[in-house]
Amino acid sequence: MKGTFIGELEELILLTAAALKDDAYGVAIVAEIKETTGREMNIGAIHTVLRRLEEKGFMTSVMGGATKERGGRRKRIYTLTHAGQATLDQAYEIRSKLYKRIRPSLS
Repeated sequence: MKGTFIGELEELILLTAAALKDDAYGVAIVAEIKETTGREMNIGAIHTVLRRLEEKGFMTSVMGGATKERGGRRKRIYTLTHAGQATLDQAYEIRSKLYKRIRPSLS
């Protein structure tokens, strides 16, 4: 596994792909991020991050079947690996610990 730390966009893409399950492909990930966060994302940037997450061992991908609605083009479907899930779990734990430390002072 190449690198173990992830940036905010990488985390967002991992979370989105996990939420989309078997429908996690580039265009669907862009649409889900926009719907969930309101952020406009460039499909090229998403594909770059997806490739980087694969290189790090956090995701795998397979080519899906061709569909009429895509003009016969195939989709590349992404899936989290165990390492990707562990990385998300670690990021969640770190954020939760830090948030709990500041929470009392916000009241």
